[in-house]
Amino acid sequence: MTVVLSAIGITKAFPGTVALQDVDFDVHAGAVNVLIGENGAGKSTLTKILVGVERPTLGTISMLGEKVSFSSVRDAASKGIGIVFQEVNLCPNMSVTENIFLGRDITRAGFHIDRGAQRARAAELLGRLEHNIDPDTLVADLMIGQQQIVEIAKALAEDARILIMDEPTSALSASEVEVLFKVIGELKRAGVAIIYISHRLEELIRIGDYFTVLRDGRLAAAAPREEVSIPWIISKMLGSENVLPKRPPAVPAGPAILEVEHLSLPRRGAGMAVDDVSVTFRTGEITAIYGLLGAGRTELFESLYGLRGGATGSVRLEGVELGSRSVNHRMKAGLLLVPEDRQRDGLVQNLSVGGNLGLASLRRFTRFFSISKAAETPLLSQVIDQLHIKTAGADAPITSLSGGNQQKVVIGKSLLTQPRVLLLDEPSRGIDIGAKAEVFNTMRDLADQGLAIIYTTSDLKETHGVADRILVMAYGRITADLRAEEATDEALVRASTYQFDTAAA
Repeated sequence: MTVVLSAIGITKAFPGTVALQDVDFDVHAGAVNVLIGENGAGKSTLTKILVGVERPTLGTISMLGEKVSFSSVRDAASKGIGIVFQEVNLCPNMSVTENIFLGRDITRAGFHIDRGAQRARAAELLGRLEHNIDPDTLVADLMIGQQQIVEIAKALAEDARILIMDEPTSALSASEVEVLFKVIGELKRAGVAIIYISHRLEELIRIGDYFTVLRDGRLAAAAPREEVSIPWIISKMLGSENVLPKRPPAVPAGPAILEVEHLSLPRRGAGMAVDDVSVTFRTGEITAIYGLLGAGRTELFESLYGLRGGATGSVRLEGVELGSRSVNHRMKAGLLLVPEDRQRDGLVQNLSVGGNLGLASLRRFTRFFSISKAAETPLLSQVIDQLHIKTAGADAPITSLSGGNQQKVVIGKSLLTQPRVLLLDEPSRGIDIGAKAEVFNTMRDLADQGLAIIYTTSDLKETHGVADRILVMAYGRITADLRAEEATDEALVRASTYQFDTAAA
């Protein structure tokens, strides 16, 4: 098949890190070109370069033999490159036609919007995609699968010859996935090149024609479909590096402390974000919850913590039912959530290290309506020492700390509430490998002190890095429950891409 785009020697350096290094990537016309790799492998950076969001530090891009460069998304679109993002990027209060032509209206004499022509063109595009969607329908009234079709129509409206699809099935039902695959087949027959990104391996094997695997910002492998299998993808994607030394527990796990039965949370629109989860966690044990984006891990944590009002089911902490209790009551009972986004949800940027540490525990330090420094200072110093937070002191600005030490402050803030169960959502997000090791050592210390530690991750190395037990989530359900020593990378990846028989469910 014709190579419609060729990226050669692509390198992209950001301050302090190299996201891509010397990557080659060929895109074939009339084919599904699969781009795969773990989180952080460089897929997003490469696609951002291809659509003009980023410029490569080194390397060249050519289309049909002619060198090109893209200064913006509009520039890339003008050369025939479109993208369908994982999260639909539509205006719900506007019609299908208005969304398709937003920012690129068809006009008469260059001044007046030709609404009739736009509507006819929208109907033509939707017909090409074999969808009988009324162009005048408000996007808010469409199902999520139909919204995904409108996103594709937006890209085709600019005569895209190359269409990037980033996790397009993550929010689709099984029937909607089948419709999307039919659309992809039609696009292939029309000569459109599809760059397809997904973690669902069975899906990739089914529709992929050419496979490119990235690992740690480098090209790990490239092969046509006939040379590819799921074990091949897994071996090329993961490698065998073990960069996080694991420390065994100092004490055996204790009794059950957090018991969850039939916990469910409806997804906005349709389907379930958390689907009938029943699980038990023990004191002194570290449990990793591994899963891909959209698996339901964060929604599970937020439901346990009382942040999701629509959640149903039973949550018992030390035998006490928490189902109807507020976040404040759950915190007092000993359940604490450390959020994924520490900058937005975990820290106050204009407070000091000590101010952030004590924020959730002000009642412990309050004496007659004012904060007692005599009560607060020794406890803050104790936490700083316990977690090995590298800081000039409790009065230092939180912004003076590294990402890893900021994460320790968020954990320390939680410890001052004297929790029994600690939920950590992606605790190593945005920190380097040395800081990850320190955070994981802190988690081991806390488990050895009798806390139940539960953390989420989408990184396989981090799944093994500290966990005693590994749960896998997919489509809101727990698909595997393994002791860490029994959990192979292949077993975890397979469980994370498991597709349920929705007809039988």
